[in-house]
Amino acid sequence: MTPDDIWRLRQITEPQVSPTGAAVAFTVTDPDRKTNTYRRQIWMVGTGAGDGQPYPFTGQGAEFLPRWAPDGRRLAFVSAPPGEGRSEICILPVATGGERVVVCSLDGLVSELAWSPDGSRLAFAVRDADAEQYGKQGEKREAKDMPPRRITHLRYRLNGAGWTTDRPTRIFVVPADGSAPPKSLTPGPYQADGLAWSPDGSRIAFAAARHDNWDLDGAVDLWTVGADGRSEPERLTQTDAGYSHPTWSADGARLAYYFSPTPMETPRHRQVGVLDLATGNRQVLTLSLDRNCASLGGGIGPTWVGDQLVFVAEDGGNVHLYRVPADGTQAPQIIAGGNRWISDWHWAGGTLAFVAATATRQGELVAMPLTSASEAGAERTLTSLTQPFADSLSVGAPQRFVATSADGSQVECWAIAPLGAEPGIRYPTLLNVHGGPFTQYGNRFFDEFQLQASAGFGVLYCNPRGSSGYSEQWGRAIRFPEAEVDPGRGWGTVDYEDVMACVDTACEQFDWVDRDRLGILGGSYGGFMTSWVIGHTDRFKAACSERACNNLLTMEHNSDIAGFFKSWVGRDYLTDLAPYVRHSPVTYVRDMTTPVLIIHSEDDLRCPINQAEELFVALRLLGREPVLVRFPGENHELSRGGAPAHRVARAQLILDWFRERL
Repeated sequence: MTPDDIWRLRQITEPQVSPTGAAVAFTVTDPDRKTNTYRRQIWMVGTGAGDGQPYPFTGQGAEFLPRWAPDGRRLAFVSAPPGEGRSEICILPVATGGERVVVCSLDGLVSELAWSPDGSRLAFAVRDADAEQYGKQGEKREAKDMPPRRITHLRYRLNGAGWTTDRPTRIFVVPADGSAPPKSLTPGPYQADGLAWSPDGSRIAFAAARHDNWDLDGAVDLWTVGADGRSEPERLTQTDAGYSHPTWSADGARLAYYFSPTPMETPRHRQVGVLDLATGNRQVLTLSLDRNCASLGGGIGPTWVGDQLVFVAEDGGNVHLYRVPADGTQAPQIIAGGNRWISDWHWAGGTLAFVAATATRQGELVAMPLTSASEAGAERTLTSLTQPFADSLSVGAPQRFVATSADGSQVECWAIAPLGAEPGIRYPTLLNVHGGPFTQYGNRFFDEFQLQASAGFGVLYCNPRGSSGYSEQWGRAIRFPEAEVDPGRGWGTVDYEDVMACVDTACEQFDWVDRDRLGILGGSYGGFMTSWVIGHTDRFKAACSERACNNLLTMEHNSDIAGFFKSWVGRDYLTDLAPYVRHSPVTYVRDMTTPVLIIHSEDDLRCPINQAEELFVALRLLGREPVLVRFPGENHELSRGGAPAHRVARAQLILDWFRERL
C-alpha cells in the first residue's frame, strides 16, 4: 500500500434492513479525485442466498442516511452536495423506481432521520442557525455583516461543526409528502439528538442538556415531546448522569438508553439501561460485562428485538454484538464475536445486519437471522465491495503479544513485520499510540499501519492503561492523583510505562526490530504521549506528534471541550495549577532532543493550533530543529475524514520523515 491508495479506500456504513428483513439499504463512501471530496451513494442488496449482487440505488453521489418507510415501499434519505452546507430530505419508491421527491430543503446538514410509525411524517435533526446572526434560509451573510456573538456557556463551538451556540441541533417534523414546512419540536438554545418515535407516533424521545449548568456538570437528560409541536418537552430523568440514544419498546412502556453515571469523573464505561415510563424505575443491564458498551461514536441506540436489547461492546481490541433481556434476568451474551470490529448495525423483520472489519480487511456487510425467541442464525456476508482493493495489495497481518509493564501489569500489544522482511535483517520500527485516551486499537483495517509496513517499517501498537476495551479500572488507572474518586498516577505515568514495555518486549521477541532505529508517532492523546515520551527518554531517533495536547493548562480553556481535563484531574486549574503543569509535555521541553515532526490542522477546535505552536516555538527558542506542518481548512479529523488530497499528503509526509531519519 502507498499513500496514493488512500484514494481507493471505500467505506460501508448505515445499514438499514427493510421491514420484511428481505433487503438492506446502506451507504457507500468513496474518495473522489475530481472534486477532492467524498462521493456517497445508497446501495441495495437482498438478504437471501439467491438475491444477486448489491447495486447502487441512488446515482448523484451525495446521498446518505437511508431509512425505509414502514410499508417497505419507499426509501427516505438525505442528499447533501459536499461543501455546500445544505441538505435535501428526499424519498424514492423502491420497487417501481421513478423520480425522487424532495420533501424539504434545509440550510445545514441533517444528522438524523426517522419515519413516523404510520409513514405519514419524517422527523429529523439539523443545526438550526439563528436568522438574526446568519440571515434567513438561502441567504449567505458574510462575517463582516454579522452581529457579535453573546457567549454564556463553556461549550459554544464544536470541532468539525464550528459555532454551536447560535446553531443548536434541533428536532423537526415534516409531512412525508412535503405539504407543509418542517416544524421545530425542541425550542431554546439547547442541543438535541438521539431522536426516536414512540410506537403510536404521538411523541418523540431524545437526549438533551436543558438545565442552567449543563456545561459544568456534564449531565444530559432524556426527554419526550409531542410530535405535533404543541407542547413543551417533558424531562424523564433526574439530571444525574449522561444519557443518550433512547429507543422505545414495542408497547411504548419502556425506553432503553446508554448512560455514563459520572460525566465529570471520566472515564466511565457507558452502560445500557431501561427506564419504565409508568414508574420511573431505571435498571442497568450491563454492569456484569465490565466493558464499554458503545464503540467510539456510538451513534446507534440499543436495539429492541422483542423483549431483548442488542448493543455493541468493546473487548480487548474487538467490538462485538451482544444481546441482553430487558428485564435484566440474564447476563449479556455475545451474538457476533470473533477477532473483528463491528461498527454500524440495524435489525428489522427478523434480520440483523452489521458492518464487520478485520485487521486485514475493510468492513463488509453481514446479515444473520435473529429473533427474541431463538438463537442467532448463521451469518452471511452480503457484500464484497472492498475485495478488488484487498486483492490488489500485499497486506501485513498483525501478531498479538503481551508485554509486562514496570509494575507487572499485562499489556495487550500487536506487531506487523515489514512486508518482505528477510530473516536475520533488522528494520526500523514505529511505535503507534492511539488517541483518546479512552479508545482502543484492535482488529480492524487501519490504513496507517499498512502504509508503514509496506514502506519497510516494522509496526508496533498497544492498548496501555487508559484505553477502553478492558475493565473500567484499566481505563481509570491514569486519573490524576488529585482526584478524590479513583485517584491514579495521571497521564504520562503508567501509560508511559506500558507503551515502553511494548517496545521492550517487541525488541526481545521479534528479530526484525532494530532497537537502534525506533520511531514513535500518534495523534491527539497519542500526540500527547509522543511529545511526553521524547521529553522523558532519548530511546527514539525520530518522532511525529500530531494534533497533540501539549499544554494541558491552555487546552483546558481553549478547546471546544473546555473543562474536560477537570474530569480527569479532579479539580480545576483555578484551584490547583500544579497537576496541569506537571503532566504537560511542554513542561519538559528542555529535555526533548529527538527530531520531531509536528503536524496540526488549522481549524482544529479539539486540540487547537496553539498546542502545536507552543511546542514548536519552545523547541526553536532552545535552538532545536523541529518541523511544523499546518494543514489549512482541516480539523481534528484530518487523518480520518479530511480532504483526500490532504490525507495522501499527510501520509507521504510521515513516511518520508521516518525514512530520512531512521
